[in-house]
Amino acid sequence: MKYYLGIDQGTTGTTSIIFDEEWNICGKGYVEHTQYYPEPGWVEHDPIEIWNKTKESVAIALVHSGINAKDLRAIGLDNQGETCMAWDKKTGKPIYNAIVWQDRRTAKRADELKEKYNELIVNKTGLTIDAYFSALKIKWILENVSDAKQKAEKGDLLVGTLDTWLLWKMTEGEVYVTDSSTASRTMLFNLHTNQWDDEILKIIGIPKSILPEIKDSAEIYGYTSTDFIDAKIPIAGSVVDQAAALFGQACFEKGSVKTTYGTGCFMLMNTGDKPIVSKNGLITTAVWSLEKKITFALDGGVYISGAAVQWLRDGLKIIKSADETEAMAKSVADTGGLYFVPAFTGLAAPYWDQYARGTMIGITGGTTREHIVRATLEAIAFQVAENLEVMRMDSGMTIDSMRVDGGAVVNKFLMQFQADILGIPVDVPVIHETTALGAAYLGALGVGDFSSVGDINSNWKLNKRYIPSIGDDQRETKMEQWKKAVKRSTNWINKMQGEKNA
Repeated sequence: MKYYLGIDQGTTGTTSIIFDEEWNICGKGYVEHTQYYPEPGWVEHDPIEIWNKTKESVAIALVHSGINAKDLRAIGLDNQGETCMAWDKKTGKPIYNAIVWQDRRTAKRADELKEKYNELIVNKTGLTIDAYFSALKIKWILENVSDAKQKAEKGDLLVGTLDTWLLWKMTEGEVYVTDSSTASRTMLFNLHTNQWDDEILKIIGIPKSILPEIKDSAEIYGYTSTDFIDAKIPIAGSVVDQAAALFGQACFEKGSVKTTYGTGCFMLMNTGDKPIVSKNGLITTAVWSLEKKITFALDGGVYISGAAVQWLRDGLKIIKSADETEAMAKSVADTGGLYFVPAFTGLAAPYWDQYARGTMIGITGGTTREHIVRATLEAIAFQVAENLEVMRMDSGMTIDSMRVDGGAVVNKFLMQFQADILGIPVDVPVIHETTALGAAYLGALGVGDFSSVGDINSNWKLNKRYIPSIGDDQRETKMEQWKKAVKRSTNWINKMQGEKNA
């Protein structure tokens, strides 16, 4: 029996899943890591903690599966995307915490860059200039961390997204690479050449010498060291998390769409071998590179979805766990006119407003915690619906259904409301951990156990389809009210205050 390990290194924790050769789940490990908020608008992770938690999650998965590490055929990894860090090449120690994709400390710098170079950067990278992406985080480290510039000049500094860090650690420093999909989240990657862009690097002020080599998303990068697991196993797949989910959902056809519900919420549409430049607030991204050929997608990213539910638990303390939210939402007929825009760190697609902030509007004396919980779940669905609307406009394609994955798909209220507000069926697969699945698929492809992506198609199986149950008039009324609420949240803090807090 062959076994494949998919490692999903996410924003709040690391999931490791072992699949057998029939692509059934044999074992799973999940371990959370700490979120650090050193200043308002700043979000960080401890890279050493992430490394240790990754090892722990793999160990748990191996125990649950009842197999030994030597039984693994291949490993695939996906990562949280724009989160990046720098470390000392000689000592292997991070010189600063990883700066998370949600972090807004570079918002002012993004504004300044946008004024001069927006068209150039959008045309080359497919990304709108924003603090979300890695480039300005890397620049911040170089400018603000003691000795960072000197180490870079001496060739002693390594910089990368968390895939690069983990691959380097998993191989004891033998492998220093990233793949095209993750590189495309940095704002330094040229979609048309499949390389780091020299002009953008010069504009921002980042030396190319500190960046990793860009590889395909499925090939053997190297082999695991004994510091990681007790076996020498090929690491043969690496991809950014949302691309992994698209791959795991077998969205290989042009026009196919998936949405992943995690800390944030991310919708991708496969646009084939040609990038489509959005005119309405989406971004264009590489989702995987196979045999040096890139597959592209339109990307509608929402910063806060699952994180809003986490805030209900840890911030407001009105729920004890996310599991409670379904019953609570169903216990009231509606939100009582309450709308919640969870713009904790600004708004991403399709607004790209770095200065928006979270807003609850429509509160009355009759508002209860159940209304707040329901409004939070509805907010997730509204944000997804806005991005689908824009995706239709940008692509000119008909979208008949949407495949979904991530932790929130177990919430039947949310999934039904999502179908209602989209007006199309929402399909939940049998395996909804499709991010780790996609990473494992790429690992299998990288060692030659699949001859092409076509071999993977038949593995996708439907678990439940949610059919819209409301009419167009009701849907449009709800969306209009939502957009009015969003408008109230936009540009909430002024730029001077944003600079002070970031």
